[in-house]
Amino acid sequence: MKQFKMVWTSYYPVVLAFFSFLYSVSLWFSGDQLGGIFVGIWVPSILALAIVIKQSNKDYDNQINKHK
Repeated sequence: MKQFKMVWTSYYPVVLAFFSFLYSVSLWFSGDQLGGIFVGIWVPSILALAIVIKQSNKDYDNQINKHK
């Protein structure tokens, strides 16, 4: 269970971005091109936000460990 949690916390942004991509493609081909483009912009936003959160957690951990 612990290994699953570790894998999930590492890859959940990629999974969310993939579902966003699939939703975007389904909107595009169902005839709502503008909606598909809008949702398609979510993919890099989700990945960028995940990078920012991961980096800020590492910085916070480094600051805590430095003061010990």
